[in-house]
Order: sequence, then structure tokens, then C-alpha cells
Amino acid sequence: MLTIRHIFLCIASYSWLFTANGQTRWIKVSEQLVFLNPPFRSCHASTIVEDRPGDLLVACFGGTGEGKKDVGIFLERISADGKGNSREVANGIVNDSLRFPCWNPVLLKKQDGQLVLFYKVGPNPREWWGIYKTSDDDGESWSVAHRLPDNILGPIKNKPLRLPDGSILCPSSVEFPTGHWKVQIEKTDANLKKWEAIPVDTNSRFDVIQPSILLYPKDQMQILCRSKQGNIIQSWSNDVGKTWSALSKTTLPNPNSGIDAVTLKDGRQLIVYNPDVPDKERYNDRSKLRVAMSIDGENWNDIMDLENGTSEEYSYPAIIQTSDGLIHITYTYERRNIKHVVIREE
Repeated sequence: MLTIRHIFLCIASYSWLFTANGQTRWIKVSEQLVFLNPPFRSCHASTIVEDRPGDLLVACFGGTGEGKKDVGIFLERISADGKGNSREVANGIVNDSLRFPCWNPVLLKKQDGQLVLFYKVGPNPREWWGIYKTSDDDGESWSVAHRLPDNILGPIKNKPLRLPDGSILCPSSVEFPTGHWKVQIEKTDANLKKWEAIPVDTNSRFDVIQPSILLYPKDQMQILCRSKQGNIIQSWSNDVGKTWSALSKTTLPNPNSGIDAVTLKDGRQLIVYNPDVPDKERYNDRSKLRVAMSIDGENWNDIMDLENGTSEEYSYPAIIQTSDGLIHITYTYERRNIKHVVIREE
């Protein structure tokens, strides 16, 4: 079996890319497809978490096609010894005659070491509801499914943020039957028992979903959101996420496609996004996937092209920095698999 360690040793060349000022260079350390023998025909919406140092868990939804009743949540472990134990860990079965599709898993490692798998169940994103499961044995087994409160959906696509006191901020959003989208931040305690929905610019003209949360000094936070308006949309908080500013455009384009971002250990910000902007609302302009970096959240410099296709789909990225400093990115690869790319700065 081809392992991550083997991939590291077999790489003969790097993809060198530079920021606009030429002072930073990033390399692609490795890239591979997550599922060796995909147990589904179609998959989407990956999530990644560091379980232990050098040990990752990746999940996505998969089945015959997005929105089909057989779509469940699949999990794969990636370690220095390779990959394995690909399996379905959640589904939308209600009873023998009723089943709903699953959507958008999000993995979280709590401060006490417990793993949480958030996901959605329902006929479509306008009618779905939030679910979570927990694991106390590093993802080998999972609890029964717990339904979230009616006004809470959990993290919609991107990873939650753990606060120093153990509480958790979940970047969430709601899609209304009217077609309007809005984001909200959902705060919960460390035991996932008490939930609070924090609104974000409820009267905004922007249609926004699937936010990512970034951290800055002095209790400042930023969310970056997918939108229908052709740009990534932002909001800022100066009080650890208790209140949020009006939504506004960033300089980054967005073809109505999912993004993800992460705050690095040194305080810089990275975002993974599709750079193409369609002239009307379309869902197939996801053939290019790019990484950009910022210090202040306002000025962004592209540092790497992950994909540079023409008509393919590379979408819905997830990004984390692991304890060894490496950057791990997963994303939908032509709806047939999930791709895992590792990058680092030289």
C-alpha cells in the first residue's frame, strides 16, 4: 500500500509558487486521493481533523449522488502507516420505509479528546436539521445520533472554533425557501448541551452561507462567507464573537462556491477558494482552486494553485494546520473522490 511516508520519499520535484512580493515560497509536499476504493459513486463536502499527531481523519458525504436518499457520511483514517478502515458512520435512516440524505459533515476534536461528528439530515438544505455523534475511541465507534435544537444547525460546512474556556463557536447559516441566505454563529458549551444562535447582519442584502472563522489579536475575529454576489463576504467581531459588524465585500472573488480558511500559529491567515466568477449564478465554475494568504484579513496574496482545470470540479475545500506545522487541505475531486494535499512554507 502506498503510504504518506512513501509519498514523501518519492517526491522528485516541488511546485514552487511565490507571493506577489516574491519573499515567500510555498511547496506542495504531497497529494493523493483519500479513498483507495471509494465505497460510493459520488461524494462531496469533505472535513478533516488531526486526531493524534501524524494521524488524520477525513469525512465526506457519499452515495449515488448529492441529495439521494442513500447518501451517508463516510470516514477514512490517514496515518504515517497508510490509509484504511473506510466506512459509513452515519446515515439518514428513520425507519424501514423512511430515509433522508445526509449532508456536510464537520469533524471536531474537543479539549477532552472526544471526537464530534456534526452533519445534516433532510430532503434539502432548506429543510434539513442538525445532528451530531461522538466518539471516545478515536473514531473507531460512534454514539447514537443526537438531534440539535430546532433553531440550531451546527457548523454548516467549516470547522468550529474552540475557545480557551472550552466553549465552541460554530460557523453556521440558514437557507430559506425564498432563496435568501444568512449566516449566524452558534455558541455551545464544551458538553454541547447549551446552545445560543448569534445573528450576523440580519438585514443585509448579501446572500451568504458556510462561513469560516479567523482569529486576530485583542479578541478580534473575522468570518469569510460564500455568497451569490460574486465576492467572498466578510464580517468582523471585536468581542470574541458576541457581536458582529455589517457584512461587506472582500477583494476575493467567489463563484457561489464553498471556501475554507485557517489562522496559522504565527497569526497569518490562509484561505482556499475558487477564483472564477461567473456572469450569472452557476454551480459548475469550480475548475480552479487556489490558496491565498493575508496578515490583516483585508489584503490577500495568492500563494499557490492547487488545481488549474477548465471544466472539472475541484470544490468545497477544508483546511487545517497540524501540530507539526504542515497545512492539510482536502477538497472534492470531480465528485468521485476527495483529494488530500499537504503544503508548507520554505
